[in-house]
Amino acid sequence: MTAREPSPVSARMQLAGLVDPDALADDGEAVARHALAVWNALTEPGDGVAGRLIAALGAVDALTAARSDTPDTGAIAEASGVSPAEYRAGRRRWRPRLDAAGIGAGWEVARRHGIRLLQPGDRDWPSQLGDLGAHAPLGLWVRGDPAALGRLQPSVALVGARAATAYGEHVASQFASDLAARGIGVVSGAAYGIDGAAHRAALGAGGLTVALLAGGVERPYPAGHAHLIGRIAEGGAVASEVPCGSAPTRWRFLQRNRLISALSDATVVVEAGWRSGSLNTAAHAASLGRPLGAVPGPITSATSAVCHRLIREFDARCVTTPDEVRELAGDTVAVAWSERGRGARTDDSTRVRDALSTRTWRETVEIARQAGMDPDEVGALLGFFALEGDVERGPRGWRLVTDAR
Repeated sequence: MTAREPSPVSARMQLAGLVDPDALADDGEAVARHALAVWNALTEPGDGVAGRLIAALGAVDALTAARSDTPDTGAIAEASGVSPAEYRAGRRRWRPRLDAAGIGAGWEVARRHGIRLLQPGDRDWPSQLGDLGAHAPLGLWVRGDPAALGRLQPSVALVGARAATAYGEHVASQFASDLAARGIGVVSGAAYGIDGAAHRAALGAGGLTVALLAGGVERPYPAGHAHLIGRIAEGGAVASEVPCGSAPTRWRFLQRNRLISALSDATVVVEAGWRSGSLNTAAHAASLGRPLGAVPGPITSATSAVCHRLIREFDARCVTTPDEVRELAGDTVAVAWSERGRGARTDDSTRVRDALSTRTWRETVEIARQAGMDPDEVGALLGFFALEGDVERGPRGWRLVTDAR
């Protein structure tokens, strides 16, 4: 199923008073898509009550109940696990937005700008967002290629301070360029500083990069990155879970950060001061069980304060090289390097080297698994590498000495 605009709905949805009866069509799939798009407009990002209600009742019945003046709260609670108090509070949040003109205005902006709505179950929907459970987005409005979101496996989030130092921007650029060149997606938030450096470097390397915004994707934020955001949309995607016309707010920025973490195999904080939203992104990554890395900086630098705290208090991995970032992301990324290699060098030697680590000892069978090769062939190549001095063998397997790529 491909991403489509919200469709007209059947007479069942007419109960919500949200569409012109003359535009109705009896199409079950269209009804469900339309109802979910309406929910996307009614709720703030991460509304867990709405998420549980929709998961239990379906978007159509949940919307009909939310619109009803006399809902059976007892039956709803029994079916969804949403308590009557939660449901009543939810209705107070949602009902002020139950306005057909207001909802339709956002959809019309999307239509004019060629922005697509991607929903759970669509072919290009990033399945890793399901790890957010009831707090998963109900849809993503995409400027660019929706299929880019489906290609974010593997991917790494690079985030950090807006007021970054030259050191931080250099490190972010180095990491993003290496990852992108190896076919690993770079995810960030299009902000000034670290985010912008990461996106630009990924684009410069000809790789995939995706930006998640806190407001509507039709108006770039920050405005100073309008050109950069346009370039990201041309080669990848710019996405937001709030409809067009929505303003970026502090809450939406914080909730946007959970998407950055959920979309990525690992999150790396390059630089961050005490008030940086990157700490929030890191917390989301940790709560999802995603690997978390932090780049060390001078102990006198305020922009490295959160990085040092993450290493000290949150068990973040200290990362200083692109190799360590890839190692942090784990097997998913390792398999991708071995399959894609770098440039035109896709021979078996490159695949084996990509499956090796400079820090971690790996047995021949494990190297073969990551490289997607026969263990006997891998063993023969490792023997040649050892003669050349590129690898060393120890009691726990093999380790790369020099990266000859």
